[in-house]
Amino acid sequence: MRKILVTGGTVFVSRYVTEYFVKKGEDVYVLNRNTRPQSAGVKLIEADRNALGDKLKNYDFDVVVDVTSYTKADVENLVKALGTIKEYIFISSSAVYPETLSQPFHEEQECGPNSIWGTYGTNKLEAEKYLQEHVPQAYILRPPYLYGPMQNVYREPFVFDCAMANRTFYVPKDGKMKMQFFYVEDLCRFIDTLLEKKPEQKIFNVGNKEAVTINEWVAMCYEVVGKELRTVNVDVSRPQRQYFSFYDYEYYLDVTKQEALMSDTKSLFEGLQESFEWYREHEDLVIKKPLMKYIDEELKKRD
Repeated sequence: MRKILVTGGTVFVSRYVTEYFVKKGEDVYVLNRNTRPQSAGVKLIEADRNALGDKLKNYDFDVVVDVTSYTKADVENLVKALGTIKEYIFISSSAVYPETLSQPFHEEQECGPNSIWGTYGTNKLEAEKYLQEHVPQAYILRPPYLYGPMQNVYREPFVFDCAMANRTFYVPKDGKMKMQFFYVEDLCRFIDTLLEKKPEQKIFNVGNKEAVTINEWVAMCYEVVGKELRTVNVDVSRPQRQYFSFYDYEYYLDVTKQEALMSDTKSLFEGLQESFEWYREHEDLVIKKPLMKYIDEELKKRD
């Protein structure tokens, strides 16, 4: 049994990571402000991660899984509060890659500002750099779009809602923009793989090997719900984020190094099935956006 600290632990990725390791029989602690319900089987350290003081001084963790650091200050405050660090896994982001680089992005490319992601990407990059300088044994993971049960962002749940309501789906442009995903359970499995194999490489792109087009992804979501898909293509003049869940930005990652350690990942269709099963029982936990309202008031006028 390992003593594992997970930052956050109450929303999507951090909650899934927490419950994944609880099910494995690990001794799991979560660090959060206790403003949301906690998962069963965890031990709560109630604190603001940026005002930790001596909250962690009497703990000795085997593993820290940092899901909720977004800035250098987030990482720095946690590292200083922890004292001795054995294993540290930081969930960063593929937003650290400038859109001007050649694709697929690979770990050896020089990172920097990305105009699509703005300060989110540069803040993650500063957090990575601090961690590399002060915790050289830490692993840094750069995922694309994460999905799966406990998803609280209105991505696949939006398409599920459209399908359940038998709505025509409004597709950006020709629907051929590609997107890359990674199932949240596969993220957890890869964390386990790193802790077991302890590779020398410290930075990994993680994700499904294959990207899919918008058309393919939406069709999978409708098939999962069991509804017929009808589509309307929206011209480029319309702001994509007003009626669709993703930015107008195609990118994908080279995940060769991940695959060398963990070659099997869940198929996107199967992952979406499990996402939908969870969503049907937990719709109230998803933060919904008025995408349908925009479609009804702005896009349907032209039909």
